[in-house]
Amino acid sequence: MKLTLLNETHPVTVDGRIAMDGVRLDPSVVQDVFGWKLEPQGLCRGGECIPIPPGCGLVREGHVDLATLGELLGRPLASDTAERVFAVGAPSSERAAHLRSLDAPDFTLPDLDGRAHSLSDYRGQKVFLLAWASW
Repeated sequence: MKLTLLNETHPVTVDGRIAMDGVRLDPSVVQDVFGWKLEPQGLCRGGECIPIPPGCGLVREGHVDLATLGELLGRPLASDTAERVFAVGAPSSERAAHLRSLDAPDFTLPDLDGRAHSLSDYRGQKVFLLAWASW
């Protein structure tokens, strides 16, 4: 069945399976979307390999469990199985580095008149950000 993966910032439609105990992806999807290849020594990308602990449940019936993959890579997972949408966040090491740097990520939002404003436009100036949600 078709699933939507949100890999940090962009959506990707892939084939996958939703099982009672999680979401399963073909190893080729994991390599195409996340860049990690399932090898005998673990999950590998470039010259880096992450060992797969025995019994962790990463590979089930020849498919990769998405939640276990997120745990091994230090990437949080948010899912909406009813809508078949699964968001995989940035690695925890990357988020920690951003927090240590105290640099806010750049973003662009419209004002009430529809003019776009980017945070980087105000670099070097004091900026007050207010976030609000009705939920």
